Amino acid sequence: MTQSPQPSNHGTGAALTPLRLGMMAAATGIAVANIYYNQPMLGLLESSFGGAGTVGMVPTVTQLGYALGLLLLVPLGDILPRRELIVGQFLLLALALVGAALSPTAVFLLIASFGVGAMATVAQQIVPFAASLAAPDRRGATVGTVMAGLLAGILLSRALAGLIGAAEGWRAMFWLSAPVALLAALAMARVLPRHVPQAQLSYPQALHSLMGLWRREPALRRATMVQAGIFGAFSVFWTSLALYLASPAFGLGADVAGLFGLLAAGGLVAAPLSGHASDRWGPRALTIGAAALSLAAWLLMAGFSGLWGLAAATLLLDFGSQSALVANQHVIYGLDGAAHNRVNTIFMTGMFLGGALGSALAGFAWAHGGWGGVTLAGGGMAAAALIATLIPQGAPHRRAA
Repeated sequence: MTQSPQPSNHGTGAALTPLRLGMMAAATGIAVANIYYNQPMLGLLESSFGGAGTVGMVPTVTQLGYALGLLLLVPLGDILPRRELIVGQFLLLALALVGAALSPTAVFLLIASFGVGAMATVAQQIVPFAASLAAPDRRGATVGTVMAGLLAGILLSRALAGLIGAAEGWRAMFWLSAPVALLAALAMARVLPRHVPQAQLSYPQALHSLMGLWRREPALRRATMVQAGIFGAFSVFWTSLALYLASPAFGLGADVAGLFGLLAAGGLVAAPLSGHASDRWGPRALTIGAAALSLAAWLLMAGFSGLWGLAAATLLLDFGSQSALVANQHVIYGLDGAAHNRVNTIFMTGMFLGGALGSALAGFAWAHGGWGGVTLAGGGMAAAALIATLIPQGAPHRRAA
């Protein structure tokens, strides 16, 4: 029997009150913060486990967990009630964080980090839910607001992890984040509206439809390729920054690496501004400009590798990354309304595979070429993203997925 969603729960904006939108933005930030805690604490993790080489893979494994969660968990939002799904993922996220805090070995930490990454994809259950609740002419602004919350989580996660890690050790950061995830679960249970899925699909059918969506939506393909390159360049920087700051060139600790994240506060302005700009002028020009900003940031770091150069490049890199993310999400949420979670699955999986590639390249480049190698890796991914923005889009193939 086919069920129809309640009108107030899809596309009219009636259910999306300012309080509900604010809480969804905050929960998104709380969720996504967990995949970034390890970056400024990487030096502390290496010291804790006797310099074990496997610890250097923690950021990569976390992002791979996130990518797999996007692929296997986010499509559930099109076929299951989203409120219950979001609450359940937050509860499992808290459990994975406790596992990370208790990790007795580097291998155990890698396993727990994979679980943290997978469950943190609850953020990507919330974003399409907010987009589906928004009126069409407010979709860009709504996505921008939620993405501002996401960016705030990223910024605070790095600063908080750096400070707490330096003062109390890296385990304290994971112990703190577990009850925060539980509070987010409680908040979502109270404020989210009831959701009746539009798509009448089984889970295998939902997964199988991903390839059909990818084939028939050229706008989705281009948005995904662009964001993968931009986020890959972003991850190259943040994965290697703590190691560069701790090197003899600077001799600085995790607290400074974390505070560097606060320099990216410009992105908090970029997200809502980009949302309004996408609503008014369309996302294409914004995406091209954002990719160009990302490349400019790496050129700046290649020419000026001191603290001032790094600070200025951080502003450019985060502003470009967040602007591109909002613009590209505006594109994908304008596609099939019954498949918002599945198009988000494709888009975000591609993005975080790009991020995982960036983290892996950062480790390889740092080990074999130092900071010069890192700038080549990051600049190369940003250049690839800029080229992808210029790929002709073509017409969509309107065949059922």
